[in-house]
Amino acid sequence: MAIDKVQKHTIINDYKLHDSDTGSPEVQIAILSTRIKYLTEHFKIHKKDHHSRRGLLKLVSQRRKLLDYLKTLHKDRYVKIIERLEIRK
Repeated sequence: MAIDKVQKHTIINDYKLHDSDTGSPEVQIAILSTRIKYLTEHFKIHKKDHHSRRGLLKLVSQRRKLLDYLKTLHKDRYVKIIERLEIRK
C-alpha cells in the first residue's frame, strides 16, 4: 500500500463526518484518491508496470462506484467532495 498509517489517519481526520467516522463514502473516496495519485506518479517513472496498472484501474472503478452511490443519495455531499478533491465531473 502506498500510504502509511500517519497519512491515512490525517486523511480520515480531514474528511470524517463525525468523531468516530472512518468508513463514510467521503473518507473512502479520499483514501482511494490519495492511492490513485500515488500510482499515477509511479507510472510516470515505471511505464511498463502493467500489473500495478491493473490495480490502479480497480481503484478508479471502486472510487467511481462510491461517487455514484453518493451522487444518488446525497447530491450536496457529492458536489462537496468532488470540489474538495478536485476530481473532474
